[in-house]
Amino acid sequence: MDLGLQDKSVFVAAASKGLGKASALAFASEGAKVTIASRSLEQLEAARDDIHAATGSKVEIVQMDVFREEDIRQAVLAAASAHGGIDVLVTNTGGPSPGTFATLANEDWERGFQLCLMSAIKLIREALPHMRKAGEGRIVNLASSSVKQPIDGLLLSNVFRAGIAALTKSLASELAGDRILINTVAPGRIATDRLLQLDEAKAKEIGRSMEEVQAQAIAQIPLGRLGDPAEFARMVAFYGSFANTYVTGQSLLVDGGMVKAL
Repeated sequence: MDLGLQDKSVFVAAASKGLGKASALAFASEGAKVTIASRSLEQLEAARDDIHAATGSKVEIVQMDVFREEDIRQAVLAAASAHGGIDVLVTNTGGPSPGTFATLANEDWERGFQLCLMSAIKLIREALPHMRKAGEGRIVNLASSSVKQPIDGLLLSNVFRAGIAALTKSLASELAGDRILINTVAPGRIATDRLLQLDEAKAKEIGRSMEEVQAQAIAQIPLGRLGDPAEFARMVAFYGSFANTYVTGQSLLVDGGMVKAL
């Protein structure tokens, strides 16, 4: 299938590692002109080199701290200047602090709000003029399986990732007239550093080994294994592509069947 991504300008946030990097690699493999953003210049340079080695594509990098509105504005502008616009936006961030209502302070809530929800809103706001100028566009918001089923101990993620799903559904109607499609792609248990950190924290909290914690979690996945970042990224690339012409406002789970919600 031709995804219609050849020479399209794609901006991927938080793409120096994990699901963001895997998504950038998937777009580059389809011939897109990719810009990746993250706080760490060193990690960005390593990701750029990895993607170039795998695809032969030249990848632009730009430092961006999603807590700084000016960083977001300048990052999107830099991507648009480098590649003649923005055709595809992938919003993404690292995960917020784990915790329960009893353990999370007001400051944690404010930081989680800015990290998970406001960063997506600001990125979309900056990218929209470029998509409208082009006459079409695609937006993919990366979230979590918690958009369908809350995850114990991840209260901030549960609340603000659900906000991403609501944003996606609401904007689908507002942007349809501009031929801009927007969807959320939500991972279940995908093998990333973030998942490893959460499993380590849980093992320490309950006094069990990492192996026991992971085995118990995998037992809840019908496919019987963790997902690979590349499997997740293929879904991001499709929903962010111009082969997708009629799906908008949806939240797709990439979770091996783990979530039981309808």
